[in-house]
Amino acid sequence: MSKTLFDKVWDSHVVRNIEDGPDVFFIDRHFIHEVTSPVAFVGLKQRGIGVMYPERTFATADHNTPTWDQHLPVADPLSANQLEALANNAAEYGISHWGLGHRNNGIVHIVGPENGITLPGSTIVCGDSHTSTHGAFGAIAFGIGTSEVEMVLSTQCIMQPKPKKMRINVNGELGFGVTPKDVALYIISQQTTSGATGYFVEYAGDVFENMTMEGRMTVCNLSIEMGARGGMIAPDEKTYEYIKGRKHTPKGADWDKAMGYWKTLKTDEDAVFDVEFTYDAADIEPMITYGTNPGMGMGVTQSIPMAEDVKGGVATYKKSLGYMKFDEGDDMIGKQVDYVFLGSCTNGRIEDFRAFCSIVEGRQKADNITAWLVPGSHKVVDQIKEEGLDKILEAAGFVLREPGCSACLAMNDDKVPAGKLAVSTSNRNFEGRQGPGSRTLLASPLVAAATAVTGVVTDPRTVMEAATA
Repeated sequence: MSKTLFDKVWDSHVVRNIEDGPDVFFIDRHFIHEVTSPVAFVGLKQRGIGVMYPERTFATADHNTPTWDQHLPVADPLSANQLEALANNAAEYGISHWGLGHRNNGIVHIVGPENGITLPGSTIVCGDSHTSTHGAFGAIAFGIGTSEVEMVLSTQCIMQPKPKKMRINVNGELGFGVTPKDVALYIISQQTTSGATGYFVEYAGDVFENMTMEGRMTVCNLSIEMGARGGMIAPDEKTYEYIKGRKHTPKGADWDKAMGYWKTLKTDEDAVFDVEFTYDAADIEPMITYGTNPGMGMGVTQSIPMAEDVKGGVATYKKSLGYMKFDEGDDMIGKQVDYVFLGSCTNGRIEDFRAFCSIVEGRQKADNITAWLVPGSHKVVDQIKEEGLDKILEAAGFVLREPGCSACLAMNDDKVPAGKLAVSTSNRNFEGRQGPGSRTLLASPLVAAATAVTGVVTDPRTVMEAATA
């Protein structure tokens, strides 16, 4: 029987199928952080049980961590308590822990692939919705709740109904200045934030085959924003080249054996999906959101749609625009911006900093812009310095911060003030997501960079064209 990539990975991890119920599903890798794990460990202690396979769980501190003066004690008592709890629980149960100051520390969905923990054909969970990032390697990866974190710690399994299958094809060649972030935001704008609810998505076609691994991670990261349980891309030579030689990848004969399996991880030609969509790469331009969910996005040169042209309730739509202080028919180009944030598990990798620097090099940060440039890990920081990107940023008036989730969800000191407008490379633009009363425009690193040097929402192609003229 023909199978999709998703079927092959899912079915090989089912421990038990419950009739008219969920599958008992084995988990290969479990990531934990300081926010969603403490209560799960309390549950273990109350039940008097331990962690079944501590070597399959990896802990890192990221959500509540400051991105400045990380060598000092964390000032916020709640954050400090959660960080301490993570360290103590990891030590008690023999779990690998990368806390503040550790060379491997960083955002959970960045350090996993960096260290070769994320592998093709594996199953990966974390108490974080953007676990779908790891699907870029041909893995089934999804976020779970705190009670499920406890379940995985104690049994290395989870109870899950098998999602339906969706394939999204994007074919053709991306235009000038169009990035993987734009591809993802375009797809979400077409699907809406609920269009893929109940599905696991496989991304296929020329555009994804030509993407780098970091670009694929960005796309899979955003799968959850259209309601999908997760997203994945079939592994190929780029995948194998990326993971080979990393700390936790197989070595020697084990590598050869793994490759034998990994090369089977592709959808069979006559496999059937529950639903399938195809988009043309030529239709995608640099994107920007204008509302209060990631589905409210459009090409940066377009005008905000009229309420009658948008699916859903008119009242809700107008409420969203009211929060953002925008009007129907407004152009986004030229709107004054207060903050620019480069970072998060969506766009905190070295390629994102290279893209940002490609525009700001030789220019200066606009006076009205407060910029937070936050690498996703210490390894990204090292790469930035090795390539001299820190010097480019410094010369342009920017300051490089220390790794962490930062302003993506404002669980630390990096909060956009009420009423201020931010162009952010993160993944969510909900009301107050980046700070109470803050307003967020999601965009690519190129749009963020162009905005940072002009002070207003800017089509990066105009800046790039000026640089190459």
